[in-house]
Amino acid sequence: MLLIQESSATDTITTAIKNYYDHFLTILPRIALGIFIVVAGILIAQLITNVFKKRILKKAEDPLMARFLAQALKIILSLIAIMIALDVAGLGGIATGILTAAGGAAIILGFAFQDIGKNFLAGIILAFNRPFHINDTIMVDTHFGKVKALSFRYTHIKTTDGRDIYVPNSDVLTKPVENYTADGFYRVDFTVGIGYEDNIESAKSIIQNILDTNEDIVHNDTHDNFVIESELAASTVNLKVLFWVHTIDYRKASRVLRGQIIQEVKQALEQKGFNLPADITELKLYGNEEDIPLRVRKDPRDLLAEGKKPN
Repeated sequence: MLLIQESSATDTITTAIKNYYDHFLTILPRIALGIFIVVAGILIAQLITNVFKKRILKKAEDPLMARFLAQALKIILSLIAIMIALDVAGLGGIATGILTAAGGAAIILGFAFQDIGKNFLAGIILAFNRPFHINDTIMVDTHFGKVKALSFRYTHIKTTDGRDIYVPNSDVLTKPVENYTADGFYRVDFTVGIGYEDNIESAKSIIQNILDTNEDIVHNDTHDNFVIESELAASTVNLKVLFWVHTIDYRKASRVLRGQIIQEVKQALEQKGFNLPADITELKLYGNEEDIPLRVRKDPRDLLAEGKKPN
């Protein structure tokens, strides 16, 4: 009786294996076709994305948006290819199960990886509504530089000293963003000090003439360039110079041009005889302190003229 049962079980297992093997051979061409569809779909998705980038980026007014949409298009086409491949391979139930599981997993992973989820959603929002474009000079928190790329998770900023900063999109979305090149104009300023004995209006006129004649400075009815009294300092009357520059090249406009104007102002004031004194330090001696011994040393030529021997 035991031998009959063992023989029956063996026959059942053998029959089941044979049936599964026959079924596998039957669906093997469909599985191969499904794999081919996945590979071909991914390659086609890459091809379409490349064509999209080449053609759209040339005409797009917003390259960041175009690149973001190209990434999204590639992912969507790849997912469609995978779902079609599963259906062709006769695994439509698996495809449905994957979608159901993905929905549940998304909820679970959403709690486990909140930062990744926030950055992903922030990236989608920034793709359609953001305060900057590619090559804009911005500051996010303490990070300052040019925008180079926007991905699903981060914004790529190239700093002026050559560092690559990848700022999480959630920070870009929730923190203040300073855009220095949004409208193409930026106001630069610096302070120059003249002596109290100098004529303020004459100094202002000289500086104003430099601002009015420089071709790299913005000249229009909207943006005024001017000089104004800023402060009565300890040893100087400080004049504040304010002028507008184009920010297509922010570094050149805000740094190089500013330095050139400072140099021109210094030379022009010196040529006109204006004093540009340094800060003066005043020493005070109180009653309970000894005097500081000071000795004025004469020029050796003056001593020789007086018939004295220099020390």
